Amino acid sequence: MTASKFKAGERFPSISLPTFDGSTIELGKPTENADWRLVVVYRGKHCPLCTRYLNELEGLKAKYLEAGVDIVAVSADSKEQVAKHMEQLSVSFPIAYGLTVDQMQTLGLYISEPRSEKETDHLFAEPGLFVVNDKGQVQVIDISNGPFARPDLNVLLSGLTFIRNPDNNYPIRGTYL
Repeated sequence: MTASKFKAGERFPSISLPTFDGSTIELGKPTENADWRLVVVYRGKHCPLCTRYLNELEGLKAKYLEAGVDIVAVSADSKEQVAKHMEQLSVSFPIAYGLTVDQMQTLGLYISEPRSEKETDHLFAEPGLFVVNDKGQVQVIDISNGPFARPDLNVLLSGLTFIRNPDNNYPIRGTYL
């Protein structure tokens, strides 16, 4: 398997997936009266750190929306796995599922095999986070190869608030080739 490094400032790819509530969502297109979107890729139901992170994010959802950023979370889990996971989650943002290996590679994510059948029954993406701006470009990228290395959600919110303030004229960083 090969994955290419996703470049800051590129257009976020068009990826549409089903959500737990029965609809379909395009990952990089904001809704809820927001013009930016936070896409959180999580490992799946088997990951207690993912559960904690998503529940923490729910507690900040209103502040993200105040900053003009809505939220979607996505994993490679099946609908049945998401249904079981929802028993542990207290979230109101969309949970998309069925992320394919090709889509993971398009996003430049690290991909892991389960350690055992107790963990899960499919390849899964390690954590990734993308902030898509109002032009559809990736403004912020954070990709990890392990569940314990993720951005602090309060620090991220503070940074996005700074970036979105037009007085700061803050460009997309990391674009030098």
